[in-house]
Amino acid sequence: MQSRFNPAQLRKTVLDMAWHGKTVHIGCAFSIVELLAVLHRNHLRFNDNQPDAQGRDYLVLSKGHGVMAQYACMLERGWLNAKHVTEYFADGSDLKGLSDSRIPGLEVTSGSLGHGFSVGVGMAMGAKLNGTDQKVYALVGDGEINEGPIWEGALFAAHHQLNNLMLIVDENGFQAMGTTDEVLALGSIADKLNAFGFETMSIDGHDEKAIDDAVTTLWASRLTKPKAIVAKTVKGKGVSFMEHNNMWHYTRLNEETYAQACAEVMKGQA
Repeated sequence: MQSRFNPAQLRKTVLDMAWHGKTVHIGCAFSIVELLAVLHRNHLRFNDNQPDAQGRDYLVLSKGHGVMAQYACMLERGWLNAKHVTEYFADGSDLKGLSDSRIPGLEVTSGSLGHGFSVGVGMAMGAKLNGTDQKVYALVGDGEINEGPIWEGALFAAHHQLNNLMLIVDENGFQAMGTTDEVLALGSIADKLNAFGFETMSIDGHDEKAIDDAVTTLWASRLTKPKAIVAKTVKGKGVSFMEHNNMWHYTRLNEETYAQACAEVMKGQA
C-alpha cells in the first residue's frame, strides 16, 4: 500500500472529522476514497504549497456531500491541519459539510446536485478556449445523475469535444432516500454516457490499479470525446456495519461505533 493517500488513513481522517464534528455523510465519503486517492497520488497536477495555483488541474466534487474524503486528501497535501480535523463543525470552523469554493482546494460550491458537473464542463470549455493543457475531473454520485443538468452538461461537452474533461460516476447504488433502483432506476450508466458521446470505461471503484489504468488509458486516447469512468463502489466501504447500509448516509457516530469503525479501517494500514 502506498504511504501517501493511503485509503485506510484517509478513512480514519473521515471518521475523526465526523466524530469531532458530530456530522453525517460518512458512507458516501467512504465510497469515493480510492478514487480520490489515485487521482491525488498519480494524476492531479497540483502545487502542494498553493492549491489555487494557475495552471492546476481541476477536481470538481459535484457530489459535494462526500467532501470529508476530499478534506482527508487536502490534509495529506498540507492544505489543512490537525485543527481542521479536531475542530470540524465547531463554531467558527472554516470547513462545512458540503464542498465550498471559498476553501482553496475545493473548486465548486456543490450540494445542489448536478450543479458541480455543469460548472466543471464550463471549466473544461474555458481551458480549451484559453489553449491550456489543464484537465478537469468531475466526480458525481449515481443518484445525482437523476438531475437534468448532468445530461445538459453531457450534451454540451460532447458537442464541443471537451476531451480534457473526465466524468467519474460513483456508482454505489444508493442515494439519500433509498437505492437508486427504488428512487429512479438508472439502467446502464455506461450505455447512457456512450450514447451521449462520451468515451466510457466501467471499473471496480475500489481497485486502485484499475482506477489508475482507466484514467491513464482514457487520457491516452486520441478520440476527441469527453471521457467517463463508471466506478462500481460500496457505500460505507471499509466498515462492516456501514457497507451497503444506507442509514450511514445520515447517522452520527457514538463512542462504540467510532471505536469499532476506526479499528476496522486501520486494519488496512498494514
